[in-house]
Amino acid sequence: MKLEKYSFGIGDRFGQQGPAQLKALLLAKSKGIEIVPVWNKSNREHQIIHSSPADTLLEADAAVRQLQWNGPYYVDADHINLNTVGPFLDYANFFTLDVADYIGSAITEKELQDFLKKALAYEGELAIPGISKAFHVTRDLLVFIAKSFLGAVREAAAIYAHIARHKGAGNFIAEISMDEVEEAQTPVELFFILLMISQYGIPAQTIAPKFTGRFNKGVDYVGDTGLFRKEFEQDLLVIDFAVKKFGLPENLKLSVHSGSDKFSIYPVIGELIKTQNKGIHVKTAGTTWLEEVIGLAMAGGEALQMAKKIYYNAYNRQEELCEPYATVIDIDPATLPVPNEVEQWNSQKFATSLRNIPGHPNYDPGFRQLIHVGYKVAAELGEEYLAMIRLHQDVVGEQVTNNIFERHIQRLF
Repeated sequence: MKLEKYSFGIGDRFGQQGPAQLKALLLAKSKGIEIVPVWNKSNREHQIIHSSPADTLLEADAAVRQLQWNGPYYVDADHINLNTVGPFLDYANFFTLDVADYIGSAITEKELQDFLKKALAYEGELAIPGISKAFHVTRDLLVFIAKSFLGAVREAAAIYAHIARHKGAGNFIAEISMDEVEEAQTPVELFFILLMISQYGIPAQTIAPKFTGRFNKGVDYVGDTGLFRKEFEQDLLVIDFAVKKFGLPENLKLSVHSGSDKFSIYPVIGELIKTQNKGIHVKTAGTTWLEEVIGLAMAGGEALQMAKKIYYNAYNRQEELCEPYATVIDIDPATLPVPNEVEQWNSQKFATSLRNIPGHPNYDPGFRQLIHVGYKVAAELGEEYLAMIRLHQDVVGEQVTNNIFERHIQRLF
């Protein structure tokens, strides 16, 4: 199983927007942009919503049949580890091996020496084709990189082996994720992480490092776009070189997690993958849920009241809802609109405050991030929420499709 050049992670919290999401990729296809859909949903989301991996597969299959999609598509067991992968094994064909929590975990002296046997071949000046300045590699640097990342890659290997025993090697896509951490991995660190991945025999087809800057959920990139450009281009060149040196899958590509709404760097990413003729995987999962809430607000009446109810509850439960996402959100509680203020908003005010339109006077990134992590509130509403979504599916689905196609795909490509 080989992942195509361009792929989008189109997670769907409540499993209602499969056709609307796929429609965006069909629109892209009509413009000559071939993107494969990857429906991704994490164990954390399933636990909160009380859904199952089987539900995600059913949604994907139903959307494909309804829209007569004739290309490949995938279902991603998103951010799984050995403790959580079990329920996904029969239903997913794409597995995001999340080993961020294992960065810095202990390694044995033998593991260190086995790594150094290979890595010391690059001691001195490491020249990567296309990168103007060589990286200065010392033994101390290699020991630091090993102690930082070798335990994480070892864990990825254990997860991969467990999946392969169940599904068979070659019958699924493996992605390695190290993104939900505070410190970015540098291009030279990525090079040696790829060496580790090769040593452990993991046929990773995509890797999600932590890039410089903030990749907060559902809002634009925060950071130095010039520095991001340099780092992203070097990462592309490092992967190209590592594939040739280490025998990794030739289609290995970068994955941008929390990639939704990173409008200021989409042109940078788009330009560089075109210049270097490389693929990309972008995860845009949470924006579908936000577009559902926007659709409810636009529908007015009881639907608008439900959108407000979701915000009221999220506002009163900020600490609980934000804690699991602490590394990927930045909300100043003092700037959030208070519920009494939101109660006075009409449909347009609510929708434009939530919708990510850069420069719009109503847009409120704190408001957007809080609702982003507040899907637990809608999950607790259960059928009350789902019935309202189905009742207003036309307006909701239009928001979902337009968001993915117009704000994401068109900006990126």
